[in-house]
Amino acid sequence: MGQAVSSTIAIPSILKVGNDTLDEIGRYLKENGLENVVVYFGNGLIAMFGERVLESLRNNSIEVWDKKELESIDIDDIVALAFSINSKVQAIIGIGGGKVIDVAKYAAYLRKLPFISVPTSASSDGFSSASASLLVDGKRTSVPARMAYGIIVDTGVIKSAPDKFIYSGIGDLVAKITALYDWKYEDSQGYDTLNDFAMMIAKKAVNSFVRTTFESNSIKDELFLRELVDSLALSGIANEIAGNSAPSSGSEHLISHALDKISKQPQLHGVQVGLATYLMSMVQEHRVKRIRKIFTDTGFFDYAASLKMSREEFVKAIDLAPSMKPYRHTYIHEEKYRELAKKILVEDSILCEILQ
Repeated sequence: MGQAVSSTIAIPSILKVGNDTLDEIGRYLKENGLENVVVYFGNGLIAMFGERVLESLRNNSIEVWDKKELESIDIDDIVALAFSINSKVQAIIGIGGGKVIDVAKYAAYLRKLPFISVPTSASSDGFSSASASLLVDGKRTSVPARMAYGIIVDTGVIKSAPDKFIYSGIGDLVAKITALYDWKYEDSQGYDTLNDFAMMIAKKAVNSFVRTTFESNSIKDELFLRELVDSLALSGIANEIAGNSAPSSGSEHLISHALDKISKQPQLHGVQVGLATYLMSMVQEHRVKRIRKIFTDTGFFDYAASLKMSREEFVKAIDLAPSMKPYRHTYIHEEKYRELAKKILVEDSILCEILQ
């Protein structure tokens, strides 16, 4: 008789989401036996949050072996940084936006150290995912990284960030709807095999968010931000279970990656992804009304319209999208669906208002 195969996944041991959690970071680490750390901040963030964090660490007798602001996401710089960390260090803390979180989680991956993720905006699920987007030979490349040992989100800090970051987070989260449909499509076509548990977690994450009643003037409410952050965190865990990004990234992400390459002025990742999600939901004929409602009610569409994004660039991005991940087979990988997407771009009334 064959032996059953079990799988092991990493999930965060610390998950704290609420107001003023930044002031408790020292206590959270102390309770988990972490007393020697390095702290990496995003550009300009030491002045904004440094003293709050360092005071909390000092008050809990946690030694900070190094603290600095980081800008470079070049993989060679990060390798050098990682191996300069003192051997007594027990954890790496990353505080800021996507760049510093990616650097810290990759350095933690290289040194096999716990990574504490402290995002200062809720612009994507990157703070909870086990991959990082870094420069490899000058090209933005996704590399494996450390799943966060701890996620500490101060909703007061998230609230103080510009609205555009919250809209980006909304777009990145709602994208799970079309991404999961793409994944099911790949499975039906024989290109991939679904992981039922990852699918369930990702579905629960996005449904919990989109079924809540919100209005554009409430996107900075405590309930809204907690729901957004919790759902983005669950999304990262779904990727960990699946062993890849399929539960959270499909056609809509490929269009956004293509836009990053060709656009004269790329917008925030989640904003591009959100518009591509709305587009692909119509291509897939899947949950269009729900997606339209959440983007309307939260003010996402209004914000996107203010950016005056190019319709022509979207058309080019649709054609380029399959080459972003040629080993996958989402809806956008098939010519008939690319042609349908381009047709919708010029026919849908909302997209006609948003794209110039």
